[in-house]
Amino acid sequence: MIPLFKVFLPPKDELLPELEKVLYSGYIGQGPKVEEFEKEFGLYIGTDKVLSVNSGTSALHLALRLAGVSGGEVITTAMTCTATNFPILANGAKIVWGDINPLTGMLDPDDVEKKITKNTRAIMVVHWGGMPADLGNLSDVAKRHGIPLIEDAAHALGAEYDGRKIGNQTADYTCFSLQAIKHITTVDGGVLIANDPEQYRRGKLLRWYGIDREGPRKDLRCEEDVVEWGYKFHMNDVTAVMGLVALRHLTEQVSKHRMNALLYDYEIDNRKIRKPWGYPGGQSSYWLYTLQVPKRDQFVKYMAKLGIATSKVHSRNDTHSVLREFKIDLPGVDEFTRKMVAIPVHSGLTAEDLITISSAVNDW
Repeated sequence: MIPLFKVFLPPKDELLPELEKVLYSGYIGQGPKVEEFEKEFGLYIGTDKVLSVNSGTSALHLALRLAGVSGGEVITTAMTCTATNFPILANGAKIVWGDINPLTGMLDPDDVEKKITKNTRAIMVVHWGGMPADLGNLSDVAKRHGIPLIEDAAHALGAEYDGRKIGNQTADYTCFSLQAIKHITTVDGGVLIANDPEQYRRGKLLRWYGIDREGPRKDLRCEEDVVEWGYKFHMNDVTAVMGLVALRHLTEQVSKHRMNALLYDYEIDNRKIRKPWGYPGGQSSYWLYTLQVPKRDQFVKYMAKLGIATSKVHSRNDTHSVLREFKIDLPGVDEFTRKMVAIPVHSGLTAEDLITISSAVNDW
């Protein structure tokens, strides 16, 4: 079976010596390697407001806390992983579903603006499959109403909008995932970029119980006064080392995904099958290559018989029992989910794999 995803790890002779050093260094919690990883990650994105955490979900949870959504509403998309939306509930806020553009699977700015009320505390946008959302119009809506814009960029590490990396001043908060099957991985981990200096400083405290680890102390192990409670969301030096080594390969990884997508763009016949569609100014990192295929469920079975894994990857969130109180009509989501399916686009694919997959899609 050609897998839908493949974990990328750097070569053993590059990764294992670095891991061994930190594992036996006597310091495996949050330490100098975490700081080094944050610096290198920031150089890649183009920011110095990087907060590493233990998962992409933690990054989203922390962003929502910093945005002050408790007791209010967050306009978000149902077309995403539940990791996007469950932190909204965990922060004591209500979900308001924005509809999506059925061509892209991403939030429709016009529909978002219609649903803003005096209780709206944030807008959560997902860059589906690594394709940047309509950031120009969404940013305009957010600024017009004085509402923070939060990017779930779990799919979109390396993606760009208007020539800047996603996370480089593209929203108030940007959240990345370093989970196992992303472009690069720390086994699990995440990054929050908080562009406001004060919120960045606050986020640094809240990711570790609210404790100021950089302030003066009378006792090495005992914290001074904690003014706001926080979480245990921090990254550790072991996963940070994995991230540091993987970062050396990130540009190549994103380029491979893009080259594979380019071949599909050229080879797959679009007369009956719709290929990924993006917004002007956006350049995808192609974590997913999403098709819209008539008789999608039959297509999935057909591809499996040929040894090719395909999947919807994420199902619409608004069908879950835990979210039933927020149910509304979402015709854009209805249309997109009827036909959408992802085919393999990861860096482990060979030229033969790519031709096999595109030929199978065309034969279907």
